[in-house]
Amino acid sequence: MNEFKRPRPIFPKHAVITGGMPYGNKSLHFGHIALMLRADTFARFMRDRIGKDNVIFVSGTDCYGSPAVESYRKMKASGEINDASLEAFVERNHINQKEIFDKYNISFNLFGASALGKSKNVHEEESAAFINALYNAGKLEKQSSLQFYDEKAKQFLNGRQVVGKCPIDGCQSEKGYADECDLGHQYMPQDLINPVSTLTGEKPTLKKIENWYFRLDECLDILNEWIEALSKRSDSSQFMIKEIKEFFKKPEIYVKREYEAQVKSLNLPHYDIQGKETAPSFTMVFDKLADREKACEVLSNNGVRYRTGKTLTPFRLTGDLDWGVPCPVLDGLDGRTFYVWPESLWAPISFTKTYLNSIGANGTEWQKYWTSHDGEVYQFIGEDNMYFYGPAQQAIWLCTQGAKAQFPAPEGKLQTTQIVPIKSLLYMNNKASSSGAIKPPSAAQLLDYYTPQQFRMHVLGMNLGNNNISFNPQCFDPDADTSIPDPVLKEGNLLTNVYNRILRTLFYSTQKEFDGVLPHAEISPEIMAQCEKALLDYERFMYDKKFHQVINVVDVFVRNINKYWVKEVANATTKEAMAALTANAAQLIKTANLLLHPIAPEGTEKVRNYLGLDERSFDWNYAFENVYFFMQDADKHKIATLAEKEDFFKKHQSQLDALAAR
Repeated sequence: MNEFKRPRPIFPKHAVITGGMPYGNKSLHFGHIALMLRADTFARFMRDRIGKDNVIFVSGTDCYGSPAVESYRKMKASGEINDASLEAFVERNHINQKEIFDKYNISFNLFGASALGKSKNVHEEESAAFINALYNAGKLEKQSSLQFYDEKAKQFLNGRQVVGKCPIDGCQSEKGYADECDLGHQYMPQDLINPVSTLTGEKPTLKKIENWYFRLDECLDILNEWIEALSKRSDSSQFMIKEIKEFFKKPEIYVKREYEAQVKSLNLPHYDIQGKETAPSFTMVFDKLADREKACEVLSNNGVRYRTGKTLTPFRLTGDLDWGVPCPVLDGLDGRTFYVWPESLWAPISFTKTYLNSIGANGTEWQKYWTSHDGEVYQFIGEDNMYFYGPAQQAIWLCTQGAKAQFPAPEGKLQTTQIVPIKSLLYMNNKASSSGAIKPPSAAQLLDYYTPQQFRMHVLGMNLGNNNISFNPQCFDPDADTSIPDPVLKEGNLLTNVYNRILRTLFYSTQKEFDGVLPHAEISPEIMAQCEKALLDYERFMYDKKFHQVINVVDVFVRNINKYWVKEVANATTKEAMAALTANAAQLIKTANLLLHPIAPEGTEKVRNYLGLDERSFDWNYAFENVYFFMQDADKHKIATLAEKEDFFKKHQSQLDALAAR
């Protein structure tokens, strides 16, 4: 057993990896793939690290909710689609999404759909179980909330049929919907600024409608325990912790200084004033959310303009949209479906159960992953969704324990999850979305110019865990300077140029010097130490989900193999010296191949097969063994014959055509 000079991270015995669910109203764009490739890389690593039978990677189409309803209505009216039903429209998009993920070699155990097939039935059962557990725990309240109503169209409006300006102070969102903006901020419908109905262009009115709400605003104490524990983990995102803590502030209203005298004259619930007297605005701080909402009503009625601050608000669980998961009747409230956000939070549990059922596992197997201290759930999401997967989901999970929830959750109860957010992936330095003015390339279009492995290397090399980063594919930029290399290919060139070159060198040299039999020689201690350092650095960065650092470790290690060979081959003037060089190079390549396996699976599998190593070479239980450990007969191990100019990591055909044309 190896003795290491530094502590190694401790991984769970069982792991679920989830990727943010794409909506069922459209195909995939580059952002969906970028996020899912990170989740897939980690899932593949965890299969190598703790065993493939202990890892489940799930996601699926987020079928329900107003985005699908509104897209279907618009596209049907314009004649753009001829799907007979909303379900058929969503199913077509789901099939398309799955096909594209398959083309990118995303290794889901299950890519399900919340409204389709076996996943649908499991998801309906799971949804009913959640709301019943929260109801029995006394964590729900029936609220008569305000919902937008279009008097001209004579109907209530769903979330995406209302567009206005987000009321949260400092928000730069261009689209505020009924009770959330496209950057994930939550607010009360009555706070939306300048609402407009997308059906008629008229200003909608507000009418009361009764729904179930989760008492999220009462969960501050247990959420503070959760966030403080999270902040002590090396694998926690610091920007996520900072942003989530902003929601833990007391309810606030921001008012321009010009209204100060008028505000002081009004009969308002108790509040404290913060802010320097010389500042252009002041802050009203309330003890309770209900006091702030009452104050908002009074301010609005008296013509005082204001913005609200981030805080925890009751989290709506149900609505009246027909296209949704049916909600069981509770306390006489009938005819409700689940609001899409809460049911999408527990959809990964539904998908986990669906997958385990499909392989014949018993009905309690899912608990190893979701309710055990030996399990861990890693959720890869965009930063816009941190409120939902952060405070909302974690509080819901904890409160299913009952009236007296505790953190950490006891064994056998839902455990809080590890959230892995990424910052915004821009397009040509702009915020792009399929529904916005700047249209990003579709995921399918990218495959006309790049291989999945090239795109994978580029995305993983971005420090999206800390920074917004622009995706600048030369092939989609009419103003691109083609005299310089395409930035998307920079990281992938490590494989298609450097690693291919050293692999060919090893194979051709072994064929020429040793008749294709890998010489059995002692691996030098310096080479073994170099491999050990790279493995330990890589393992730590994978644990912390710092993928740009992972790529850096791999880049340095692979380039050093090439440098090592170039330096040493000149001195290898005897058969014994050449044998030692070849053995050391094989050891370095075995290690590089393990490091690259989660990142570039196709090419590394080919390398393993050509070298004739058994499958344990991708098993971290044997990561620090020498290359001969993985050979059936190390003294007579013949490697495959490599054809002239054969590549393990291929360039895209369009790139080869461009090179040939020069």
